[in-house]
Order: sequence, then structure tokens, then C-alpha cells
Amino acid sequence: MKKTLLVLSALALSLGAAAKLPAPSDEAKAKAAEAAAKTAHGNKVADFQLCKSREKVAAHYYKTAKSTGAKTNAPTATPPCADPGAYKPAEQAAAPAAAPVAPAAAPAKKG
Repeated sequence: MKKTLLVLSALALSLGAAAKLPAPSDEAKAKAAEAAAKTAHGNKVADFQLCKSREKVAAHYYKTAKSTGAKTNAPTATPPCADPGAYKPAEQAAAPAAAPVAPAAAPAKKG
């Protein structure tokens, strides 16, 4: 009974805390998008490096298998490894904000 009550109270508190989180700002959204783009590029680079290492291992295997006289299956054709290149950050969609304009001076009173 005590465990159930404890779990229910913890659940109620956690839901209450989650409901009070503010919406992320545009700057936070942009940073999150940039981080996601960097992660995606990093994954592409890792896939490329893995592809190159597999090709190297396969080439070594077939080379040594021929010299030892072991029977091997014909190599399976695979697509070539695609180099993703260097990371290029996304261009800012919005133009830089113009310098703030100072308010016009109030006209002097005659009098």
C-alpha cells in the first residue's frame, strides 16, 4: 500500500513539474536544429569511415585467400562509399538585424 501511494505521489509531482516548462525560444530552437545537423553529419562521417574500413578488410581477405588457396565466394557488389565532405553550418535564414534606430529628439518648446 505504501509503495503504491509513493509511486502515485511521485508520478503526480513529475507530471506537475513537466507541465510548467516554458516553450523554447527561437534561439533555443535554432541551437537544437544546429546540434541535430552536426550529429547527422557526424553519423554520415562515421558511416563513410566504416565503409572504407570494410572495403580494406575485404580487399585484404580476398588477397590472402588467393595466396593460401582457400575457396571464397565471389565478392558481392556494393555501392561505393560516399564521402560526406566537411561540415557546413546552415546559413541564417533571417538577415542580420539592423542597428537600432535612436528615437527622434522631441522638438523644443517655444515659450
